[in-house]
Amino acid sequence: MKLTVKLQDHSYPIFIERHALEHVADFLDPHRKYVIVTDDGVPARWVDLLQSQLSDARVITFPCGEANKSLATYESVMEQVISSHLTRKDAIIALGGGVVGDLAGFVAATYMRGIDFYNIPTTVLSQVDSSVGGKVAIDMAGYKNIVGAFHQPKAVLIDPETLSTLDQRQVSSGLVEALKMGLILDERLVELFEQEPLDLDTIIARSIDLKRAIVENDEKENGQRAILNFGHTIGHAIESAYHDVPYYHGECVGMGMLFFLPDPTLRARVQRILERLRIPATPAYDPKALRAFVEHDKKGQGDSVRAIVVDHAGTCRIEPMTYDQIETILERSPYEK
Repeated sequence: MKLTVKLQDHSYPIFIERHALEHVADFLDPHRKYVIVTDDGVPARWVDLLQSQLSDARVITFPCGEANKSLATYESVMEQVISSHLTRKDAIIALGGGVVGDLAGFVAATYMRGIDFYNIPTTVLSQVDSSVGGKVAIDMAGYKNIVGAFHQPKAVLIDPETLSTLDQRQVSSGLVEALKMGLILDERLVELFEQEPLDLDTIIARSIDLKRAIVENDEKENGQRAILNFGHTIGHAIESAYHDVPYYHGECVGMGMLFFLPDPTLRARVQRILERLRIPATPAYDPKALRAFVEHDKKGQGDSVRAIVVDHAGTCRIEPMTYDQIETILERSPYEK
């Protein structure tokens, strides 16, 4: 399957195909010079498979985990890119999950004021969401994605076969982002989560197609794209506050979504899906402490934040809320009927 993200200044293809990684020459120039950026959580079989098909490709690996999406890792990777003597005619390939895509994309966005990069996501989370849209960033001072840019990839190559090496918790965490897409845009996608067994390929394709349409309408998040933050307002706060647990990003988004589902019937429906995916329950928390993290989220606007509320599956609305209102919501358990 081929989808196209059609943007005014930079359109690019998304290829979705099982075993696509076995013939990358069909999707990118194998004779171009590349730096492959990955982390040590990506199985060597995928790294070796990719590198073996490129005539000039160096691999840069950093430790896996959100904690390494940092200025220190960025500096280390950038120094290695510089030592590789890449020019503006060369390119970076991000091979891995969302952390790899964010960091490698930010390196590509800032090296020589921007060079091409290709995104090859290898986790569910990155395949259904973060690999498309051009949002690249690193974390700093305890806040997620606070330093970043918009830098669209040259192409995105999604091979669902790479998910075969993931553990079930990683798969479930990523699927929460797909569930999010269904809740805000497409109830049919929500229904796929209620079927047995899960049709993973269909969920991935439908999710990324929805993401593509949103990005086309709002590349720089000035309007509609904000709805993709459903679950993230409080989810990011939980992720930051409990970084030592640690929870996966998708798990925190799942927890965060529950706070903005006013209808008890829909909330119970989503809870059943999250339980089926084995997403952890929201931990005990201090409302004021989580509020502090929400206040420092980059999506805040002065004394308020744009909350995404889902009243009915497949539709959503943007509701500006003050931080006092957010704290009031936090004071109620998301599991109350």
